[in-house]
This record gives sequence, structure tokens and C-alpha cells, in this order.
Amino acid sequence: MGLFSKAQFLVTVNHFRDLPRHGGSEVAFAGRSNAGKSSAINTLANHTRLAFTSKTPGRTQHINYFSLGDDRYLVDLPGYGYAEVPPEVRQHWESLLSKYLQTWEPLCGLVVIMDARRPLTPLDEQMLDWFAPTGKPVHILLTKSDKLSRQQATLTLNRVKSHLAEHFPFCSVQLFSSLKKIGMDEAERVIGGWFAA
Repeated sequence: MGLFSKAQFLVTVNHFRDLPRHGGSEVAFAGRSNAGKSSAINTLANHTRLAFTSKTPGRTQHINYFSLGDDRYLVDLPGYGYAEVPPEVRQHWESLLSKYLQTWEPLCGLVVIMDARRPLTPLDEQMLDWFAPTGKPVHILLTKSDKLSRQQATLTLNRVKSHLAEHFPFCSVQLFSSLKKIGMDEAERVIGGWFAA
């Protein structure tokens, strides 16, 4: 049984004051609205409808909590880079996200989802900059890697690795595909290590 196999929806939160005080540890998933975040969560949990996938980017508009058992939690954050959102809603999300990422004590690591065909966008780098002062680890899943040739995927991975080593040394990175179930074991090993630390 994998780390995510017992994942069960717990609660949806739209305000910082409503975050659950559970005394355990949590790992958050963040990513651009169309990078495949919900699909990655569903694949790791071996569940088709755990996190809501949508043809409309930006459907995850709140912080969604999933219990993994043993006082461990997976947290699905609102996608960033959404265009079809009123400015005041966007400001609310950004302030909620930044406060959560920078100050929330139970958070033990951040998984950032990036499309392997377009990694390290300015918004991705902003997310890493926001999180860097916490000193907590980040693991990047380069999703949709099945859409690249093996050679392209390897080149992309190496390019991202060298950029991270220079600018964001607290980050690790791997290739991932929800469709082909590539990279599941590696992702689970890294995230499981955070919970065990």
C-alpha cells in the first residue's frame, strides 16, 4: 500500500483562520492552473476523482485537505496563473497562498507541478521565491513528460536541474507522467521522507 493510497477528502478552506489545527504534518501541492496538478494527485493516490480535474484551468479555488492517515495530510493549493478570475479573487488567493506557504508550521514540504514542455515559468519561479525563506524542501514534478521524446525529456530534466542548483538549491526534480504512471515511486519516496523526518 502506497503512502497516498488511503487519501480521503477532509475539508475545503478559503480563509487562513479556517486551516485545520491537527497537530500532524502536511505536504502541499502547487502548480500552474494547467500543469496537471489534480491529475498528478489522482495518479499518486490511484484514484480517478480524488482531486477535481477540469478542462477549465483554475477550478481549484480553495485549499483542499486530504487525510493520508497517521496524522499526515496532502494539501491541494489553488492553481496559479489563472486568467479568467476577477482581480479581487486573485488577490485573495495570492494572499492566502503566500501566508500559508510562508508561515504555516505543519507544512513540511512543497511539491510544485510544472508542465515538462514549459518548466520554470516566471510564476513557477515566483512560487519558489515565496517559499525559499522557510528553508523547507521542494520537489518538482515535471508532468506530461510522456509528451516529450526520451531525449527531450532527459535534456529538459538536466536543464531544470542545473537551473535549480544555481538559483534554488533546496529543490529536487524528477520526470512524471500521470498518463503513463512514470515517476510514482520516486515521488512517493521523496514525499514519504519528508513525513518521516
